[in-house]
This record gives sequence, structure tokens and C-alpha cells, in this order.
Amino acid sequence: MARQFDVPVFYRSPIISQVKESRRLTDPRKRDLSPSVLDFGPVRFKIARHFGFCYGVENAIEIAYRALEENPDRRIFLLSEMIHNPRVNEDLQRRGIRFLRTTRGEQLIPFDELTPEDIVIIPAFGTSVEVAGALQERGVDTLSYDTTCPFVEKVWKKSRQIGQQGFTVVVHGKRYHEETRATISHARQAAPVVVVRNLEEAEDLARVIRGDVSRGFFFVRFGGRYSEGFDPDRDLQRIGVVNQTTMLATETQAIADLLRQAMIARYGAEAIDAHFATTSDTLCYATNENQNATLALIEDGGDLAIVVGGYNSSNTSHLVELCEQRMPTYFIKGAEEILSRYRIRHYDYHAKVERESTGWFPDRRPVDIVLTAGASCPDALLDEVIREIVGWFDDARPVEEALAPFAEAS
Repeated sequence: MARQFDVPVFYRSPIISQVKESRRLTDPRKRDLSPSVLDFGPVRFKIARHFGFCYGVENAIEIAYRALEENPDRRIFLLSEMIHNPRVNEDLQRRGIRFLRTTRGEQLIPFDELTPEDIVIIPAFGTSVEVAGALQERGVDTLSYDTTCPFVEKVWKKSRQIGQQGFTVVVHGKRYHEETRATISHARQAAPVVVVRNLEEAEDLARVIRGDVSRGFFFVRFGGRYSEGFDPDRDLQRIGVVNQTTMLATETQAIADLLRQAMIARYGAEAIDAHFATTSDTLCYATNENQNATLALIEDGGDLAIVVGGYNSSNTSHLVELCEQRMPTYFIKGAEEILSRYRIRHYDYHAKVERESTGWFPDRRPVDIVLTAGASCPDALLDEVIREIVGWFDDARPVEEALAPFAEAS
């Protein structure tokens, strides 16, 4: 999948792009997860080895802007946010694209207002079988500008395969996230489906599998998160685990291991292949790379972490979750949230609210800032963060000097 996408130049960045290109040339096999360090003297940025636009996001952006270029005289709609980044979505809206639905599926523009002449872009998360059918019934082409991530489609394919073999699909995901709603819809065409959000819920599902609790417990604990007609006595005898691709890969693996052990406890190790399907090949490589790079970044240490991305971005929130276990962490959508060296506005993803913090920037020199971003975040936004903070220091080295080690390497 090593192809170059035609992404608008204003999403690129002079600083971050040079760092990434240098690392690509010096470490083509991506084995070195150590952070890149931009040393400006009074402040140093430790930048994750992997972050920012992934294959699926770049593919989606290329298709969306191509749709605009190829159809200047037609109405163009996005089914919902193409990716979870406000900068990207706002730019598309400024260019005339309108959203048909919210990220939670509430209708903004009735499908009945669409005509066969309209263009509808399917977002990177994909869409449900039912929504695609409703659009096709109205004569809308859903294939020409379908930006569904190929790794999401891989999860759908695996769900169908194991479903046809008689396995129930257990989805590790957020029940109302667009991708999970789409995966449920595609999976239930071939199999019963149940969604678990985390290890705690997986343990409760394991209790049902082992027979430690009643079937009634299942219906209460997992209300609204199983497919119609689900029978825990029948449908939890054979299972396979797939994931929302933006979830923590380590957590997906832990959930799969937990449920596999529950099956062994119930049916014996010798019979495990008949009761548990292997699905580890559905984990998204980009999500896994970003999370592993973030772990290496945290291990290298820092005074604080800044994570840049959309506040409704699942993969970004997981990077925040990793960072905040080790250091003060600020989740921001862009440099405009850095109000001054004394005040910052940031997102508390646990409470789902924006907060303002004072005294956030350490009064020491040098300050080491851990910096990373979600898979839907343009590199240009990190450039803006770096320039904002470096601008506070009259004695800071110029950008060209801080980039010199990377210029030499590339």
C-alpha cells in the first residue's frame, strides 16, 4: 500500500514533513520507534515516530477533493463527517459539501431530498447496509466516491467469513461510533453480533460464556448491544472477536485472549478451534503503529504531552489515554487552544467537556514536550503548535537550525 496520495498542499507542513521524510529514509523498515527530537534550546519537542494521516485518511481526503474537482456544477453531500477532524470537515463545507447526517446518525437532510444527479461521498468509517440501500433506492451512486477505509472493509470481510462458518461476531468498539454501527450492520448479515466496549464488559461476557451467570444477566448487561434474536445459550458457543479499527490494539488482543480462555474453561483446550475463531489479522496496522510509537515516546519521557486531533476521534482519545498515565496531557484540536504560556484550553475526553487550565507550562529550561496526533490530524496543525510555543522565546533557535539534523539525514 506504499502509494502517494494527492492530498491538498495546505495539509502538509514544512517542519513535520521534513522530520517524517528523514525518518522514512533512515529507517525504511520502521523498526526504530524512538521519538524525533526538535531542539529549539529553551524548549524541545519529542515527536512520535508514527502519527497523523494514515492510508485510509489520505485515501478519503484524495477522493473527497477529487469529487469537488470533477463535479463543479453538481450538489455534493457527505453522509457524515468524512474523518474526525474539524479542520478537514470545515474546509470541505466551505467548498460547498453538505452533511446528510450527524456522527451519531441523526438525519440533517432527508434522503428524500436527494436526486440521482447528486453526489454522495461515503466517509472513511463506511456505512451500514441499510443506509447504502436507502441511497441506492433513490438512484444515488454510492460507489464512485466511496472513501471507506480498506482496513474497515477487511473487518467486514472477516466478520462475514467467520459468520458463514457458524461463529458469532464479538465487536470490540464503541456502540454508536459510525464505524461500529457499520460493522454491526455488515456482520449481522451473516452472524449474530454483540458489542463489548472494554475489558470489564468482556469479563462479564466471559462470565456468561462460562455459565457463571444467567442468560437474564446477559440481556440486562448488554441491552441494546446485540443483534435481533440473539440467544446467549446458542450464540455464545462459537465466537470470533473483531474490532473497531481505532480502538487500542492491545486491548482488543486482551479481550480476545480473555474470551478464548473462557471458551477453554467451558469446552476444554482440545476443542478450542471449534469454539473460537482466529481474527488477529483484522487489527489496523496504522492504529497499531501509532499506539506503539506513542508508548515508546512516553517511555522516553517528557514534562508534558500535547496530543492534537478532533475531539470525537476515537484513535486520538486512546493516544491521550496512554500519555496521561505518565505525565500531564493536553488534548487540543489546534494551536488556537494554546491561549498563552499560562493558559490552555483542552478537551477532557472522560467528561466530554472542554476545560481551561492555568500554570500548565513548566517554569524550567529546557522544557521537554511530548507531541503526537491522531490518524485524522493534518501535519500542518502540529507545525502551528510548534511555532506558537517556540514564538514565546526570544532566544529560541530558528526552525532551520532545529531541523538541521533531519535535513542532513534526508
